[in-house]
Amino acid sequence: METPQKKILIIDDDSRNIFALKAVLTAKKYNCLAAGGAQEGFDIIKKNADIGVVLLDMMMPEMDGYQALAKMEEDSELKDLPVIAVTAQAMIGDRERCLDAGAVGYISKPVNVEELLKILNNYL
Repeated sequence: METPQKKILIIDDDSRNIFALKAVLTAKKYNCLAAGGAQEGFDIIKKNADIGVVLLDMMMPEMDGYQALAKMEEDSELKDLPVIAVTAQAMIGDRERCLDAGAVGYISKPVNVEELLKILNNYL
């Protein structure tokens, strides 16, 4: 019997990014949930124990990805959940900054789907 696949939670304040990521991942047979901000994402995580990985936009109003990662690290229910940073910032040092903040992976926008799938398959 096949074990159910874990879900991917996309946290991004731009609905177009959510739509594009969800469309690509759903076409690849991944099950996705989405949140328009970090706090909404935390609420979804607490209600869905089957989330296997979070795709987290690093540049959001209210609570950015770095603040969200810090908050997750302080929460026993959230700290072990793998987070892949998704960001339009692709400057020297941004990848390291995201990984140092607690992300397990980093992908820049526009998203290279093959690269994203490689990272996701390490955690799902």
